[in-house]
Amino acid sequence: MTGDILDNDLIAQYQQARLSRDRRFDGTFFVAVKSTGIFCRPVCPARLPAEKNVRYYHLAAQAMHAGFRPCLRCRPDSAPHSSAWKGVNTTVQRATALLSELPVQPISAVAERLGISPRYLHKLITEKFGISPRLWQQYHQLMFAKQLLQGTILPVEQVAISAGFGSARRLQVAMKKYWGLTPSQVRGKKQAEGALTPSFTVFLAYRPPYHWPFVRDFLAARALPGTEQVSDDSYQRVFCHGHWQGKVTAKHMPSAGGFSVTVYINGLTGAKWIMDNLSRVLDLHADPTLINQALIAAGIPAKDVCSGLRLPGVWSAFEAGCRAVLGQQVSVKAAIALVTKLTDALGKHTEHGIAFPEPGAVANSALVFLKMPESRKHALRNLAHYFVQRQDATTPLSHQEADILALKGIGPWTLDYLLMRGESHPDRYLGGDLIIKKMAQQHGVNPHAAAPWRSYLTLQMWHMANQQKDKR
Repeated sequence: MTGDILDNDLIAQYQQARLSRDRRFDGTFFVAVKSTGIFCRPVCPARLPAEKNVRYYHLAAQAMHAGFRPCLRCRPDSAPHSSAWKGVNTTVQRATALLSELPVQPISAVAERLGISPRYLHKLITEKFGISPRLWQQYHQLMFAKQLLQGTILPVEQVAISAGFGSARRLQVAMKKYWGLTPSQVRGKKQAEGALTPSFTVFLAYRPPYHWPFVRDFLAARALPGTEQVSDDSYQRVFCHGHWQGKVTAKHMPSAGGFSVTVYINGLTGAKWIMDNLSRVLDLHADPTLINQALIAAGIPAKDVCSGLRLPGVWSAFEAGCRAVLGQQVSVKAAIALVTKLTDALGKHTEHGIAFPEPGAVANSALVFLKMPESRKHALRNLAHYFVQRQDATTPLSHQEADILALKGIGPWTLDYLLMRGESHPDRYLGGDLIIKKMAQQHGVNPHAAAPWRSYLTLQMWHMANQQKDKR
């Protein structure tokens, strides 16, 4: 096997999870069957193969590179992302994120954005995963195309364009080369092609448990009228990202362990970015077992742990920063009122609703419609100017902390909130928050013991504070 070598203890753990079809391991590893040439999720409902015929892989791309094709029944393309390789260095993490983007970029462009040579990029990815950067891109393109073929009735030509192949013929050549299948065989006979439509629906899975009421209520309390809508079982968002604009709706389906996602978008090449961003906002790739262990280690009583806790994100880092600045020293309700005024005044009005303002619109506004101190308006404009200047930057904001803190009006709490919800950074502890201080003292919490999951500790204590308030 190329890439990471699995030790015997890990293989034994995966074997047990496979035999019990344990959903907690969905996406953590993939099961390849030598006798069929197919790889599956560990939750696949198909008949269990004999262990002698099984090989285990951390990543779907590694299974594909070894010559296995994805199962058409359990759909490995819809599994939560694996976190098994998260211990790699930052450059590799950024590289894999950029190589997974659509539209696909030339390898030289990816290397340039990383500040390294194409040769060194090839060495990093090949040594870690046993796959070249170009093959990494192609495997992700194929898996996304498979997801659209099986989950939508989009014409094959449109699927090919969405996945970055440019034409149905190029998609067919790639699928035949790596899987020995045509797009029509992947789609199956039950689902005929439909006419070109601006919408499509796919399914995105998570590892249970998933505390939807917590996520729902958290998002609902902070929803922006005309931009976001939260119901008992769904979350809806109007978006504008570059040339792409539209609306996405995620309906929770607990019995299936995921969300049915419908996307309306004016350009299908942006479909993958929208789905990936929604997955981050809903925190679909979290590992609840690791998070629970961290919360208990920090001193949260096991009986009080919010099982299936997730980190609800904000659609963009810039929006998260605006929310943080406007939320300084005011209640959540007052902050959302200010963010709503900002969106109504400067947001982009689309056929689906109002998209949150672009950094340039905020940077060039006097913000006279916001009733708050001038110092805070200056802080908001400073932040907006910063985002305008880094518009094409790929370096994570967590690597630019000093630059952000140097902006007048931006302090540690604002920065931590921006990173926690805007980049879904898992290890930001809002120790300066008054509620967090009170809860930490009350329960004798040791936040350092929760690393690298201190963002979840922050949310856990907010949750506990709300529960205490409800009992009064």
